[in-house]
Amino acid sequence: MKSGRCLCGGVHFEYESEELFCGHCHCASCRRQTASPFTTFLGVANGTWRWKGETPKVYESSPGQKRYFCGTCGAPVAYSSARWPDEIHFYAALLDDPGSFTPNEHYHWEERLHWAAPTDDLPKNEGTISELGGEGTTN
Repeated sequence: MKSGRCLCGGVHFEYESEELFCGHCHCASCRRQTASPFTTFLGVANGTWRWKGETPKVYESSPGQKRYFCGTCGAPVAYSSARWPDEIHFYAALLDDPGSFTPNEHYHWEERLHWAAPTDDLPKNEGTISELGGEGTTN
């Protein structure tokens, strides 16, 4: 079982499956939602995770794109999309043990900020959200 929580500890999540994907997203929507140069997600199949504590608030950033956040501290906790109705994407930095997590690729590399582009050897995917099959620009 892996778990994570928001800044104040009000919203918790748990999951017991392997991650569907693990990567860094550089799209403008994710940057604006997290106020960071890129964010790191892990995908988890529905039916293998659950909320604990408070239920997060939901903001629909564009049709079918939901961003979940704590109503108390405001921390973003997850993302879901009608494009991937069978999964949810949690923010990896919220894991109780984020050191045990290893991202394996970058999404929307063409949208990266030149002043914050990682220099690792992970695959750097460019293209539209439908081409990548992962998180990306939605609005």
